[in-house]
Amino acid sequence: MAAHTSIIIFLAELRRSIRSLGVSIILTTLVIFFITPELLHYVQGHLAEKLYFFSVAGPFLAHVKLALFGAMFLLMPWIMTVLWRAMGKPFKVSGWALFFFIFFTCLLFYAGTIFCYSITLPFGIKFLLGFGSEELKPVISVSRFVNFITLFILAFGAIFELPMFMVFMARVRVFSRKFYERNRRYAVLLIAIVAALLTPTPDIVNMLLMGGPLYLLYEAGIIILMVMRIP
Repeated sequence: MAAHTSIIIFLAELRRSIRSLGVSIILTTLVIFFITPELLHYVQGHLAEKLYFFSVAGPFLAHVKLALFGAMFLLMPWIMTVLWRAMGKPFKVSGWALFFFIFFTCLLFYAGTIFCYSITLPFGIKFLLGFGSEELKPVISVSRFVNFITLFILAFGAIFELPMFMVFMARVRVFSRKFYERNRRYAVLLIAIVAALLTPTPDIVNMLLMGGPLYLLYEAGIIILMVMRIP
């Protein structure tokens, strides 16, 4: 019954802000759409190959997706504010505690996206294109390239938020710090699976580039709980 009530409160609080957030994302997407040629040129710097399109609407849809990604990237503090307010409402998390979750979640999200764009993505693209040859030339769709870049960067940003969700779950007594400490071996296994699924290449180097920081973030979550004296 308590879980059912918490879900109802969560959804009610989420509904209060979701409409204005949706309108803001749409408007921001429209504004960013006019600078997407420059954005595409910027992200294409990792590719060193020409992009092609195989349908009439291909380039337009690629620019729309890129603009939407840019809007979500810029509005992430607001998105996190809406999400954490809704998540904190059933558990009476507010004030400075709520600000703590919002601020550090956004900080970790942007750190994850920067790490992905600067380090992991270049390695992944270089590895994948390394299979080309004189007989096998890459012909890359602009739509698929934008999908690959945006989803991969967003995925990295999301998983870098792991410590904050660990702290939140411990604070509302869903999981305890002892639970995280006891289940390190399972956490390592889960992290390895996530790294294998989300990295663009199956090689061990790129898996470590995601799995290594993710495990460090898991340990950071435990340390934060110790500092905050949350059992």
